[in-house]
This record gives sequence, structure tokens and C-alpha cells, in this order.
Amino acid sequence: MSSSRKLVIYAALTGNTLIAVMKFIAASITGSSAMFSEGIHSVVDTGNQVLLLHGLKQARKPADERFPFGHGKEIYFWSFVVAILIFAVGAGISIYEGIHRLSDPTPLENILINYIVLGLAIVFEGGAWYFALREFKQVKGNLGYIEAVKQGKDPTMFVVLFEDSAAMLGLLIALVATFLSDSTGNLYLDGIASIIIGLILAGTATWLALETKSLLIGESANPQIVDGIKELVQDYNNIEHVSEVLTMHMGPEYILANLSVDFSDEATASEVEETISELDAAIKNKYENVKRIFIEAEAWHSNLQPQPPGE
Repeated sequence: MSSSRKLVIYAALTGNTLIAVMKFIAASITGSSAMFSEGIHSVVDTGNQVLLLHGLKQARKPADERFPFGHGKEIYFWSFVVAILIFAVGAGISIYEGIHRLSDPTPLENILINYIVLGLAIVFEGGAWYFALREFKQVKGNLGYIEAVKQGKDPTMFVVLFEDSAAMLGLLIALVATFLSDSTGNLYLDGIASIIIGLILAGTATWLALETKSLLIGESANPQIVDGIKELVQDYNNIEHVSEVLTMHMGPEYILANLSVDFSDEATASEVEETISELDAAIKNKYENVKRIFIEAEAWHSNLQPQPPGE
């Protein structure tokens, strides 16, 4: 993982820690349910950054006898844990606190503290969000945001961006709720805001869980890489047909490729061996994330379904 991407996580970790402290102080002084929910949100985000950093460290462990393809999928597992924590802790406590406040509404006190803390939180969180967005733009290239998330193989990038985006939206909702509660005297708006913040976290967590789940199970390389490998294979005269190109991400920067090809009947054993060696080097040279390649020599017609007798 590049140092710039790790910097995004550290920036979010630092910002969320400072913001969480400010929010809880403000919540204890003002009695704001929305502010308390925002404090929980920041604590969860802080813990998530720690888990992501732990996942990155584990993913760098070398391959061994038990894990011959390395530990790259550790980052997928910890990203999935992050999504579960956002849903269970962040969303769950925020919704519970909102419902509790609706059943027993109380007026806010020292409202100015809420405005100051929310304003500072927006500044700090906005800085972390800008960091994450800038890095994500560099990674996504010409792809759209949703397409880039679906094709992205490094969950740390979109997990941090999703968290920071949800945090910014939650802060704005808390700010609006504070203003409306102060100006209208409606004691229920604070609880409603807390529930809305919880629903935002639940939606964010669900999307994150779905995206990281496919990576954890074993997602293939992007179609451009698969098609590129097929084109490389077809350039060799000793190969008549490419039956299959199966790929799997064993980590953000580790692709496992399994090729099933039909060699020419005229090719000798030494020519087949030389072709496999050249093809292995060519694929790895063009796609540096392809770390392991297995090439299976298979007759093309063997993949066809056998016909019933008499047909």
C-alpha cells in the first residue's frame, strides 16, 4: 500500500479522535442526543481506522506453509468487520438514543457549545474527507465513483471515503437539528436527528458490507485485465484456443491467474514448455499485480458437453 493511502487513514484517525472528544464534552454539557450520536459515530470511526491499519499490517505478512498465497485477504476481512461495527455499534446506538430521546424529550442547554463543536468538527472532518476524496480520484482514473467502488480491489480507500462522507452528512444533520430545536423550541427534532444519523450509518455499513463481502469470497480481476491476458495468450502461434482465464484477488495487489489453453498438436514438449515460460513472464511484466500463474494444457473439445448416444 502506498504511503499516501496510509496517510489518508492516519489523517482520519487523528481527526476522528479529536472530534470524538469534543462531541462527548458538548453532549454532556448540552444534553443533545444528536451530539451524543455523533460522538458515538466518531468513536466507531476511530476504532475502524485502527482495525484497517491492523489489517494492512497483517496483509503484509509473507506466505507460509499454511497460507501459501499469503495473507492479503486479511484487509478484506478487517474491512468487513469495520462495516459490521458501523452497523451494529454506530447505527444501533444512534437509533436507540434517538428513540429514547423521543420518549423523554428534554430541552438543550448551552446551545452555543453545540454550534462551536459542530463547526470545528466540520472543519476537521472536512479536511480528512478532502484527503480521502483526492486520493480516491487518483485511484479511480476515468471511472465513475460507483463503478470505481465496484471495481476497486483496495477496500481501505472507499471504506475511509464512505466513513468520512457519512460523518460529514451526519454533522450537517446535527447542525440543522440544533438550529431548528433552538429556533422553534421543538424538543423532538434532536431525537429525530439522532435516528436519521443512525439510518445513514446503517445504509453506509450495508453498502460497505456488500462490497467487501465479494472481495472476501474471491472476486475476479477487473475485466480489462482478464481480456488483456486473453489477448496476450492468443498472440502465441503454439496456442490454438484459450478455453478459460480464471482470476482471483488474493489481496489488493495480488492476483492469482489460472489459464486453460489448447496447444497446437504439432507443438513439441519443449516448445510447450518454452511457450508457458514466455507467457508467464509476459503476463507478469504487463500486469505487475499478477503474482502467480497456473497454465493448464487442455484440448478445446474436452470442454464441450458430451452428446447422448445415437445423436
